[in-house]
Amino acid sequence: MRLHEPVMATAPGAASQGVLVGVVGGGIGGLSAALSLLQAGFDVQVYEQAPMLGEVGAGLQVSPNAVRVLHRLGLADELARTGVPPAAWHQRRFDTGRTLLRTPLAGRLEAAFGFPQYQIHRADLLAALADTLPTDRVHLGHQLTDLAHRGDHVQATFANGAQSEVQLLVGADGIHSAVRKVLFGPQDPHFTGCVAYRGLVPADRLADLELEVTAQLWMGPGRHFIHYFVRDRRLLCFVAIVEQDTWTPESWTERGHLADAQAAFAGWHPQVRTILAAADDTFLTALFDRPPLERWSVGRVTLLGDACHPMLPFMAQGAAQAIEDGATLTACLTQAGPDIGEALRRYERLRLPRTSRLQALSAANKTRLHLPDGPQQQARDAKLATGSTDWSVGTVAWIYEHDPAVLELTPSAT
Repeated sequence: MRLHEPVMATAPGAASQGVLVGVVGGGIGGLSAALSLLQAGFDVQVYEQAPMLGEVGAGLQVSPNAVRVLHRLGLADELARTGVPPAAWHQRRFDTGRTLLRTPLAGRLEAAFGFPQYQIHRADLLAALADTLPTDRVHLGHQLTDLAHRGDHVQATFANGAQSEVQLLVGADGIHSAVRKVLFGPQDPHFTGCVAYRGLVPADRLADLELEVTAQLWMGPGRHFIHYFVRDRRLLCFVAIVEQDTWTPESWTERGHLADAQAAFAGWHPQVRTILAAADDTFLTALFDRPPLERWSVGRVTLLGDACHPMLPFMAQGAAQAIEDGATLTACLTQAGPDIGEALRRYERLRLPRTSRLQALSAANKTRLHLPDGPQQQARDAKLATGSTDWSVGTVAWIYEHDPAVLELTPSAT
């Protein structure tokens, strides 16, 4: 039931003209938000702390709800060129390879939701966003150190001595967000008890496996393994998730040891072991999250993406939700006229319930994917066989059909 009629922000309007917006963070969430805002007529500047734009990680699932936004931003051709539409989701048992659930996708997602799903290299998506954004809008080597409200402006200060005054500041600077820390104080993220080995393998090394163009997820006790093609099927991306008690390194991402990954998946199906054996290297990432925030905004400053709702990757929605955030924020600002405060309040009312629900589902999936053999595992497998789980098309419809540029409140969003 709708509490307000939907409103679409499709073109620049008088409300956006001359409004200067600063986006802190040049990742997928920050650049997609900047493009949405620029397209709507806002004067946008992006501040990225790194000396160059880049993404840590390998592959990414871009679901129809995010593809909807990216098409509007002008990335349809680039997604089709570098992305790989999966023919199916294929969930399998870790040792025998038995199919637990196979959900055909080819043409099905477009028919149901109007847009396909793509498997894509993170760097390819980031490059496509960066290439679409005018280069003079991105300022590298700008690490935020402080911000302060100055009446109708926000002053941002950077480690290189630069300062910027904007009418709205958006923190899109990830789970270790400096903007979030200034707004709400320091709070260490929670280590979830999982680490991820991520890597890429040239597809020709695995030709003998005759792999299907599917997203395959292998479930086993205390761990799971995912693999799918990216970069026009020339690379196979794998993500190997392993439970462990602690994380002690200083960095949350570091180069991993393939021997450790191979040992963690000893005894698994030969296909899994062959993929790991064909890799040259891997990155090891600790998986962190945070509980949902009560609010994302203070004055003329707000957050999006992992800065306010970091989630485990077990619903493949982290990047998609950041992309949605930018589209909703843009629509709220466009409709609110000069009242930025009301726009940010509406943005939170619309986004908080949805992202909090996905955070909870992603955390719950850790347990579901890693069950040891026994009654609970058997019940899970039986439910998978009915096609009524998180990875069946019907149960993810509420995620995929969502248009974040349409402003409406549902009962759960009030």
